[in-house]
Amino acid sequence: MDRMTRVGICESQPITAQGLRAVLAETGDMELTHFAASLADAMKLLHDGCPEIFVLDKSFGAHAVLNWLSRWREAGRPCAVVVWGHSISEPEALRLLQRGVRGIVRKSAPVAKVLACLRAVARGTSWMEDELLRDVVSTPRHSRSELTPRERQVLELVEQGLKNKEIARELGIRPGTVKIHLKHIFEKTGIRGRYGLALTGMQEKGLLTLPQRAPEQREGAYGRSEEVRFR
Repeated sequence: MDRMTRVGICESQPITAQGLRAVLAETGDMELTHFAASLADAMKLLHDGCPEIFVLDKSFGAHAVLNWLSRWREAGRPCAVVVWGHSISEPEALRLLQRGVRGIVRKSAPVAKVLACLRAVARGTSWMEDELLRDVVSTPRHSRSELTPRERQVLELVEQGLKNKEIARELGIRPGTVKIHLKHIFEKTGIRGRYGLALTGMQEKGLLTLPQRAPEQREGAYGRSEEVRFR
């Protein structure tokens, strides 16, 4: 018999954790072995012994979750973290990826997609639900070769997650000038928004593979789903 993948969860609603336990019990390859009802309890739990995957509820608050992830990385815990929530914005998803999260999925996603996320992470890849990438994936991508040296500097800082005022301080220019550079970058690349710039930058550096188009799929209750892989 293949070894079961151990999954832990930090969830604000115990009934939701029990629902995930029941779903995993039906898979035959995963089981819920750890439960924490708060971020503080989750950190203690991971110090005592890590499951292979740890699911973190975003409803504890984006700021609190990001702080927890920073502490988790500093502690060097080996488990892979998946964040799920009722809603996850594009900027939040990017910040989570930058903090080392390996999977991002909505709580409202079909069971098949939640399981696809967990299985991909268990295999050592990373996964983001295609619904969260729809706007970026559908955006046409053009060469960045037309960017000026200053625009490339601005783009690099955007990819690092800096805001306009921070970019202005870093480059010794006015925030209004940063906005003008960004306008030109958007026009030349055909990419919409800072999130799109950051994700396509990760893609060009080999950190992220985005699908060209999310195909329509018909899934069974425990079927497979389209994966978005990260290296």
